[in-house]
Amino acid sequence: MAPADLRLLRPHLQSSFLPLRTQLETANAAIEAVHFFEAGIGSVVAKLRPVIDAEVRLIGFEGMTGSALIMGSDRSPHDCYIQVEAEVLSMDAEPFNEALSDSPTLRLFLLRYVHYAHIQASYTALVNARLKIEERLARWLVMCDDRIEGDRLPVTHEFLSVMLGVRRPGVTVALQLLEGRGLIKSNRGEVIVRDRDGLIALADGSYGQPEAEYARLISDPASP
Repeated sequence: MAPADLRLLRPHLQSSFLPLRTQLETANAAIEAVHFFEAGIGSVVAKLRPVIDAEVRLIGFEGMTGSALIMGSDRSPHDCYIQVEAEVLSMDAEPFNEALSDSPTLRLFLLRYVHYAHIQASYTALVNARLKIEERLARWLVMCDDRIEGDRLPVTHEFLSVMLGVRRPGVTVALQLLEGRGLIKSNRGEVIVRDRDGLIALADGSYGQPEAEYARLISDPASP
């Protein structure tokens, strides 16, 4: 982010720690605040009805909530909540919108992030439609591993079923397959990554391209 744009935001940013399941955005409700992640993970979850939902996007220290505001809307079509305890910098939606209006460069820069978010979501749709559960789980674990310190991911089978859009028995079988290959260790309430490269190989090409686009769009903002 350009220093001048950061100066517009900085007076309004407040640091806080958010526990598991903290609601950041509610589907079809006005967005009240924007959250820039410094640690932890947030999940954007689409819901057809109460018992039919699935994660469509992950947010970690590379990202933020409030994509709809960047695109000129005031509400998200999906829920967003904390998946792994997070440290965030938050600001109210009103000064964020004012900063977008005042700066000729801030919205253009953040639209790069929105574009990356759409790429990530499109790959999630593709792998959910075409890959096996264990391959989808491998991709998801690597994506989480990108966003946490260490190799321990605090997550339950129930939560994984929402993240992958499958029933809990399917999650259990997939975890057993990955553990049998020596890729992970599954304990009650956590998954330990043991072989990241093996997980990437199992993900069958579904991990890597969105991440490369992020590097091109955000890490190198001068790129075309």
